[in-house]
Amino acid sequence: MSSFSSSAFVATDTPARYISRLCKHFAHKIAVSFDEQQGRIEFSAGVATLQAEDQGLRLQVESASSEDLQRLQDVVASHFERFAWQEALTLDWQPNAIR
Repeated sequence: MSSFSSSAFVATDTPARYISRLCKHFAHKIAVSFDEQQGRIEFSAGVATLQAEDQGLRLQVESASSEDLQRLQDVVASHFERFAWQEALTLDWQPNAIR
């Protein structure tokens, strides 16, 4: 059961492109599922989900520990920012309320 989560939102006209790029990248090594509206990447330390929204892309990471959550944030952000260099997008993670 995940007890730690955070999310980030980026304004972009092409959320489906980033969902596809991130998921295809990680699919070489770990379990991934995605379509044009959403993606799910299953890391050993937790899960990252991506959701296309009207104004951009929402990314969320969930993990069982704060250390793993930080690691997931770093991994997802570093890959996302590498793929988004043309738009110079960066992720600003915000903690989610514990459900």
